[in-house]
Amino acid sequence: MTVKARYKPNVTVVCIIHAVSEDKYLLVEEWIDGEQRFNQPAGHLEANESLIQACEREVFEETGLQLKPQGLVGIYQFSANQDLAFVRFTFLVQVDTLLTPKPQDADIHAAHWLSFEQIAAKAHQLRSPLVLDCLNDYRKQLQQGLIHSLELLNSQRL
Repeated sequence: MTVKARYKPNVTVVCIIHAVSEDKYLLVEEWIDGEQRFNQPAGHLEANESLIQACEREVFEETGLQLKPQGLVGIYQFSANQDLAFVRFTFLVQVDTLLTPKPQDADIHAAHWLSFEQIAAKAHQLRSPLVLDCLNDYRKQLQQGLIHSLELLNSQRL
């Protein structure tokens, strides 16, 4: 009897950073395999950190901003290909003004404040379809006054 390999998706955290007064979103620019890509600040969950801590760390590394998540937009499952899958926890931070980003991570070329329309126009340059999917979900939730509490998450450690 052959044993089927256990499914092990990568756990990632993402943060939608929304400057409410300007109605713009902070995206990071990175070059992957020689191609320009845009994404919300994001990265992998590391050992011995909570999802919220991972989000705070990734936001700082990719934008230089020290921000605390204020809510959870959603949890997404995405298969990039047969061998690469992700479970993505998308958080949100709302700020009053356009903060000045200073990426700390050498892989991040720049960070840009963009309108929803500007982001949608870059659909072919987005790191994954989830960039727009979760942004659309956030915008719907905002219209409905529905922001998911971080209390949904429970991070116990051994």
